[in-house]
Amino acid sequence: MRKKLYALLILMLLSPLVADDEQLLKSAKRAGLKPIPTDKEELFALTDPKNVMTPDRVELGKQLFFDNRLSADETINCSSCHDLTKGGADDLPVAIGIKGQLNPHHLNSPTVYNAVLFERQFWDGRSPDLEDQAQGPMTAPFEMGMTPQLAEERINAVPEYVEAFKNAYGKDVKITFEKIAATIGIFERTLVTPSRFDDYLNGDMNALTKKEKKGLMTFIDRGCINCHTGVAIGGSMKPFAIADDFKFQDVGDFKGDINGLVKVPSLRNVTLNSPYFHNGTVVKLKDAIKEMSRIQLSITEIDDSELDDLVIFFKALEGRKPKIKMPNIPKKRDKK
Repeated sequence: MRKKLYALLILMLLSPLVADDEQLLKSAKRAGLKPIPTDKEELFALTDPKNVMTPDRVELGKQLFFDNRLSADETINCSSCHDLTKGGADDLPVAIGIKGQLNPHHLNSPTVYNAVLFERQFWDGRSPDLEDQAQGPMTAPFEMGMTPQLAEERINAVPEYVEAFKNAYGKDVKITFEKIAATIGIFERTLVTPSRFDDYLNGDMNALTKKEKKGLMTFIDRGCINCHTGVAIGGSMKPFAIADDFKFQDVGDFKGDINGLVKVPSLRNVTLNSPYFHNGTVVKLKDAIKEMSRIQLSITEIDDSELDDLVIFFKALEGRKPKIKMPNIPKKRDKK
């Protein structure tokens, strides 16, 4: 009898929490928040809709991602600005290219983690996918400083790469600049970081703490989900600074795309990717939240407890990174 009463008491205590979870999940999904799928087939359908990923292509793309040959002076590679041991970026306010050149537009390096989930690539959204995006940094004179011809010459001159491209694409493959960039993009498609937040949306009611759930409620109620939504929790093109001027709008000359739209940064791993905004002008996450609340939502004063709730929730978006084993980069051969 005592056991039955005890079980009934526990059930009564838990039932409000279950009801709250059900309501919170409904609100989150109604707001457009979506989890990274746990099912492999669903995940591939999301990250590889054109079915381009194969183990050989991914491994080859990883080699190219880490190879200094793809910068003009052979001093940097893709990982120089997109450090996979950190948050997928470089922790710097302004991207740095060959010869220590700063990005002339004062643009900050965005994270490569979960970039496959974005609707568009680059701050101005000019690229539709990772394969196309990978061409930009290689040929930008202030980044990697290559020409398509030089990239092709260098990779075709490496026997190991020639063989690897044949294994990945077939013996008749032509190693073009576009194929090199596309292969890097294929590797980047694997850089997805599911988090405890995804576990919660996928049905694990214990994946988030009470404080994190409260932060999620604040995130939804305050209207943050108007821009930071979808499976990427960002990644689409939206107007910037619609309620007031951004206090650092004159740092750099970036104004968005032709319509003044700016790609919304993903909030996945946001706690790992300071400094914030397209021009890297805000260092502290709480300050970034305050500024976004002011210029996007007309919230001039935000309560400290709400700030704490949001930061606690954002920490739950820190994802589980894929294990990246450093590839074997073909060595340079002595010239005869």
